[in-house]
Amino acid sequence: MSDADELICVVRAYNPRLNEELLRDAFAFGAEMHDGQFRHSGEPYFTHPVAVANILAGQQMDDATLVTALLHDTIEDTKASFAEVEKRFGREIAGLVDGVTKLTNLQLSSTETKQAENFRKLFMATSRDLRVTLVKLADRLHNMRTIKSMRPDKQAQKARETMDIFAPLAGRMGMQWMREELEDLSFRVLNSEARNSIIRRFITLQRETGDVVQKITADMRVELEKANIRAEVVGRAKKPYSIWRKMQEKDQGFSRLSDIYGFRIITATEADCYRALGAIHQRWRAVPGRFKDYISQPKSNGYRSIHTTVSGRDGKRVEVQIRTREMHEVAETGVAAHWSYRNGERVENRFAVDPVHWISALTERLDEDQDHDEFLEAVKLEMYTDQVFCFTPKGDVIKLPRGATPIDFAYAIHTRIGAACVGAKVDGMRVPLWTRLKNGQSVDIITAEGQTPQATWIDIAVTGRAKTAIRRSLREEDRERFVRLGRELARVAFENVGKRATEKALRTAAKALAIDGVNELLARLGSAELTGREVVRILYPELEPKRGDEVDEKRAVVGLPSDHVQQRGACCQPVPGERIVGITFRGQGVTVHAIDCEALAEYEDQPERWIDLHWLEGTHKPVNTVTMDATITNDAGVLGRICTLIGEQEANISNLEFLDRKPDYFRLLIDVDLRDAEHLHRVMTALEAENNISSISRYRDPALAGTRADQGDANLGV
Repeated sequence: MSDADELICVVRAYNPRLNEELLRDAFAFGAEMHDGQFRHSGEPYFTHPVAVANILAGQQMDDATLVTALLHDTIEDTKASFAEVEKRFGREIAGLVDGVTKLTNLQLSSTETKQAENFRKLFMATSRDLRVTLVKLADRLHNMRTIKSMRPDKQAQKARETMDIFAPLAGRMGMQWMREELEDLSFRVLNSEARNSIIRRFITLQRETGDVVQKITADMRVELEKANIRAEVVGRAKKPYSIWRKMQEKDQGFSRLSDIYGFRIITATEADCYRALGAIHQRWRAVPGRFKDYISQPKSNGYRSIHTTVSGRDGKRVEVQIRTREMHEVAETGVAAHWSYRNGERVENRFAVDPVHWISALTERLDEDQDHDEFLEAVKLEMYTDQVFCFTPKGDVIKLPRGATPIDFAYAIHTRIGAACVGAKVDGMRVPLWTRLKNGQSVDIITAEGQTPQATWIDIAVTGRAKTAIRRSLREEDRERFVRLGRELARVAFENVGKRATEKALRTAAKALAIDGVNELLARLGSAELTGREVVRILYPELEPKRGDEVDEKRAVVGLPSDHVQQRGACCQPVPGERIVGITFRGQGVTVHAIDCEALAEYEDQPERWIDLHWLEGTHKPVNTVTMDATITNDAGVLGRICTLIGEQEANISNLEFLDRKPDYFRLLIDVDLRDAEHLHRVMTALEAENNISSISRYRDPALAGTRADQGDANLGV
């Protein structure tokens, strides 16, 4: 049986309606593209995509995801192009393959700042189609399973990246089995001595006590039968990395660690879950503080189960998870449940939660302006799902990561509550703000008017939300000081040239400098990132140095045959520096249009009339008329000041036309003769900064497409 037959056999077992022809075609295409390529181990490279597809078939994924797995490296590593994949397999699959390629190229293991920037991109890509991430996770899993063939330094790099990013991402998406395997494979590379030590201890323990798992499983089945509860009981020893992490968290040796065994009870109904819990607690003593009900309080990824720890046979602590079959399927497959098939149809599971909502909420909640380190810190904290549940005085439940403090609790309620926090009561007793909260505690935040976040809170807070809000508040304090200083510097700089630093002038300068608002402009002035001279120059530029030879206005446009007459289109009034095209008219020559002119739509079906043109480089004369639409206040001297401003920019007004006269405002069209696009920008910027000009914009009228912009423009081509 070929590899393709084996894969199809696995898929047909859960999806009899699979598109076998599509899978075989993808298999053949992938094998052809990767022909002659080999992995570090010496195996043919295509064995890797096949293994990735088999991992996803084990999660009962849809045809499109399996085809993507088979092709996921073709665009990146072979001669295949996106267009070729799209033509052969359709837009959906091509988009998924391209998405996996982009995730692969993010190079997440580079410097911390680059890693954080790429992490943001990863989440943006993930939110578009989560199947891209599922393929990438399966790809990483197989690479980790075969990592021994890589160089030691590369093994360590990939293992650390897997431990920091891919394992917690798999866990957050509800694929706990994959998270555990990724962690353990990484642990084998990063600390093989510790892992081997734990395995040796397990072997010794098993030799001394026998098969504890089998004995405790039998005991639980007996108790459930007594209570007339039909359920499946499964037990196992926990993974080496899970045990190692508990040893580090509790600062205990292996011999003192008790709950190294885990048991799962899968029932038919939710009611049976609670009946099974009662039977277990009746037979064995529950360990205080080790009970969690994720059925009544599900995790954000849809995980539902009851967790309890009891003192089992010979006093050994064992963890027991109790859930229904539906809950178990979500717990095992997580987000993959959204694309799972059974008997040829998509599986409907009422407990499945689409993690796209979590990713969207995360990317929206994280402030776009925060620095990359803050983003990475917030993402990593969000992804780890070990949580504590605390209550407000009104009984509302607040979910927080393990180790959270009252400061985190306060910010989780509202940023305003967090900022004004001065103290906290836990279960009615006053506690320090650095107190670590525990499950089930009631927390009352004490606030005071005028309180602001303290710098020491950064080290006390645990959640990304709290840390981000604290840092933002601390920055704002410095920012207010810089804004005050910047305002004074701006005032002096403007007065030196006989101008006033009005709010509108500063707003116009900020826009011209691509700065987000007046306060940001002033803050940069105050912090010496910008000089007052630079701000003044952008609004009122000094006279430019003596220019070289000017372009002959009759030869301003390049690309016309010598016998053609050229004229500027009155509809768009193009000026040198803008992209242009020509439209031919029989007996009338060529009309030059700006490339974004709306009138060009009329000639889209007449390509033979289009001519590619461009402006001759050099200094153009101020003979290109542009019409501006201005709304000005009806005050004495305003029109005169506008004319003066335009004159100061070495531009000439050739015509004025009043369109509307109101008691407070006039609307008029101003024809200004200009050199080029830069000259136009300077004039517009100077006018926009004037307080008495309510609005100023370039006037364009597609209805004028058949007339000339300037009767003096004829015969200007070369």
